[in-house]
Amino acid sequence: MELTNKSWFQPPTFLLTGIPGLEFVQIWISIPVGFMYLVALLGNCTILFVIKTTSILHEPQYIFLSMLAATDVGLSLSTLPTVLKVFLLNHREIEFHSCLAQMFFIHTFSSMESAILLAMAFDRFVAICDPLHYTVVLTPPRIIGIGLIAVFRGVLLMVPLPILLKRLPFCKGVILSHCYCYHPDVMKLACGSVRVNIVYGLSLVLCSFAVDSIFIVISYILILKTVLGVASGDGQLKALNTCVSHIFTVFIFYVPLIVLALIHRFGTFTSPLLHVTMANLFLFMTPVLNPLVYSLKTKQIRSAMHKILKSRANFM
Repeated sequence: MELTNKSWFQPPTFLLTGIPGLEFVQIWISIPVGFMYLVALLGNCTILFVIKTTSILHEPQYIFLSMLAATDVGLSLSTLPTVLKVFLLNHREIEFHSCLAQMFFIHTFSSMESAILLAMAFDRFVAICDPLHYTVVLTPPRIIGIGLIAVFRGVLLMVPLPILLKRLPFCKGVILSHCYCYHPDVMKLACGSVRVNIVYGLSLVLCSFAVDSIFIVISYILILKTVLGVASGDGQLKALNTCVSHIFTVFIFYVPLIVLALIHRFGTFTSPLLHVTMANLFLFMTPVLNPLVYSLKTKQIRSAMHKILKSRANFM
């Protein structure tokens, strides 16, 4: 078939993939998948509601947490339609432009999440290393500015991704490796030169995720240096305890992201099941676990939730 044939140059649809070898039980797998979406959406919306309605939580640390929760809601909503259709209805088709749009939102929210995690690391750095200037450094206008920078950076960096893919001819099939559209996964189906896509994709990783992770590590090195200078052992534990939730969140965000990127880079040496497993871990771990971690670990949020539930119960 000629490369210029319209059906090959721009396929009308792609086919998403569930779990290879387990297609006959995908309807049952949709139950825990749907439950994880429910936990992610309810948990993060609860965090947003509690922070918004509790005045004592209107502090930089919790405002950044509300940004993280909003980003997790956006990431979950970006993938929910296709994931549930694949597992619940075995409906694998996704229209070409819908795929590019979903890919844009997934990568944009991921970039935003990385930037917010960096902002939260900076918040902990200032709170522990320079507490006297905490309210001076992290003023409301600056917090808003940091949030807007995270949004604009994500959008500006990810806008070229669908544009660069749209110019390519596709003739290596239409079957994707995941139940959602992911840039390296879509790119591998193109039969034209993808050098520009590869270079730009690498630039994205270096300019956003790599830079963010390096500064997060530097922040915690400085935090650890400051904490170790505290004479009291109880003081050291108290200072580090304020960072535990954030450290765990950084870990569950970056580890699946790094492994998934490596799988797509060296995909010929891995099994399809590993592809799907890491793709789903990247999809669910952060949105599902973040609200659980912060609800269980942060006393102020637990207390605020208890007060809200108690007041609602008394009202009823």
